[in-house]
Amino acid sequence: MSRSVLLQLARDSIQEVFQAKKTINIPSLLKEHPLLLEKIDIIINIYRENELKSSYAITQQKNSLANNIIIGAKKVAFENGEILTTSEYLHSEIELILHTPEGDIRQKDNAILNYSHFEQIP
Repeated sequence: MSRSVLLQLARDSIQEVFQAKKTINIPSLLKEHPLLLEKIDIIINIYRENELKSSYAITQQKNSLANNIIIGAKKVAFENGEILTTSEYLHSEIELILHTPEGDIRQKDNAILNYSHFEQIP
């Protein structure tokens, strides 16, 4: 199952911090997905094992959806709540809620690595 553009952008934003370098090509992304220029309120949540660990909301509608996701993902991962380690990030689910005039749109991304995939060694 492929990840949505919005959830991939959130994940890429967090990975930029871990890699300590800019990897997101915003102009190219906006050219390919012009709807990312819209001004939409968002909430980003991070869960580990279905438990909410951090949440961040952007409700000013001053920036584009792309910028809100990039800023929100970094804040939810590193400034608001528990600071993620690389290991925790790989085992975390990310939820994105968009507040549109037509109603809320929710997307949730599974963890990259799932704890249940590891076997206990006796």
